Amino acid sequence: MFLVFPDSDAIARHLSARLVELIRNDPQAVLGLATGGTMEPIYARFVQQAKDSKLDVSRVSSFNLDEYVGLSAVHPQSYNHYMHQHLFNHLAFDEARLRLPDGLSVELEQHCQDYSDAIAAHGGVALQLLGVGTNGHIGFNEPGTPFDSRTHVVALSERTRVDNSRFFDSMDQVPASAITMGIHDILSAREIVLVVTGEHKARTMLNYQNGGITEALPFTALKRHANVHILLDEAAASLLDDQACRRVVQPTCA
Repeated sequence: MFLVFPDSDAIARHLSARLVELIRNDPQAVLGLATGGTMEPIYARFVQQAKDSKLDVSRVSSFNLDEYVGLSAVHPQSYNHYMHQHLFNHLAFDEARLRLPDGLSVELEQHCQDYSDAIAAHGGVALQLLGVGTNGHIGFNEPGTPFDSRTHVVALSERTRVDNSRFFDSMDQVPASAITMGIHDILSAREIVLVVTGEHKARTMLNYQNGGITEALPFTALKRHANVHILLDEAAASLLDDQACRRVVQPTCA
């Protein structure tokens, strides 16, 4: 069942409330975090709601999905910078509990293994946020990535580089590779929330609905997970079978 909301703001209100509830019930929750334009309204809403409710986030731990290889943590297009700009700098997080892949790691293979091991050592992720690329990638797990993959370095497809080029001055500046949490790591989360917005994702979602579980469309691995919630706006859901969708109506004051 797909949960369909009027727009991205409605999704942000819904998911922010879920995050607040999770942290209130488990102040030491381990979150799996994602980046990109899809997540920006979610983080903005959560920051405001957390401030309004005086939510204590000081014991929350987090693991981010990915990071570009070759970009420092302070590079304006790094995902480390993104997370601090949109979330971490606005609330009283403990920096020592916030983990992101290191794009400048010298020993990338060992760094990837250590990252997966750290997730396991924390008892796994309680709630994993995900977006999806137009080619079906989750994290930076491109088509053809084995479903048993752990954190690894991936060469980015031309489609992904083109999709992300809007954040850079030119295609030449878009990194060619990234560190990403593997599909096995993603599926180890106890709860997964996939957020999909925009008409350009409608065909991708139709392929998800109509297709089987295949490494050619990495996010179909989510069909193997028992606790996945897929939240879409009307544009992203526009090609889906109405019977597979439940439209969520929220109070205007929410």
